[in-house]
Amino acid sequence: MSGAHEHHHAGGDASDPAATPLWDAAYWDERYGASEALWSGHVNAIVRDETGQLSPGRALDVGCGEGGDALWLAGHGWEVVGADVSRVALDRAASRARETGLDGRTTWEQRDLLAWTPPAGAYDLVCAAFMHLPTTERREVYAGLAAAVAPGGTFLVAAHHPSDRDVVPRPPQPDLFFTAEELVADLRDGPGSWEVVIAEARPRTARHPDGHQVTVHDTVLRARRTS
Repeated sequence: MSGAHEHHHAGGDASDPAATPLWDAAYWDERYGASEALWSGHVNAIVRDETGQLSPGRALDVGCGEGGDALWLAGHGWEVVGADVSRVALDRAASRARETGLDGRTTWEQRDLLAWTPPAGAYDLVCAAFMHLPTTERREVYAGLAAAVAPGGTFLVAAHHPSDRDVVPRPPQPDLFFTAEELVADLRDGPGSWEVVIAEARPRTARHPDGHQVTVHDTVLRARRTS
């Protein structure tokens, strides 16, 4: 998603784990609509760093939000489909694409990932940045995303690492967080063959809500589909 290190998640409000699941259009439309820009609009550092050396092709950015990652990719030569459940966010992304002259390289699709699977083998890059779902749903959704990668293409996932829950406030739902090793195991259980380029917990400095600096970790997986 756009911005630096924010997250989509499903499974309930942070204050009430039994609340209505958040992975729906109404929730995200309301959240995006409550402010002029929910995220920073800048590309995630992980997306920038991990795609900068790839040869541009056709990309799918899922949970694209207001389009920060998708627009950065388009600006670097990719033809990008940005998919998100929120029409408010997609309209904002499309407007930014027009303003920056990138509308010819970007397509914006309203998709509920719990009900939609992208076309198999259609993309040279599939990117999911800070998109958190409960384990059962995540495995199903991410399997569909991996299957959408064409042979020779790249699957890139960035997420908040489970260890962050002891460092900074996170939703009180451990099931939303996962490691790169879990993602690798799921890839190897699925179709296709993969070369795992990076699978790690990547440290970075963040600011705790009370003001002091802390070290958090991002789950990072970059894998290349070999067949």
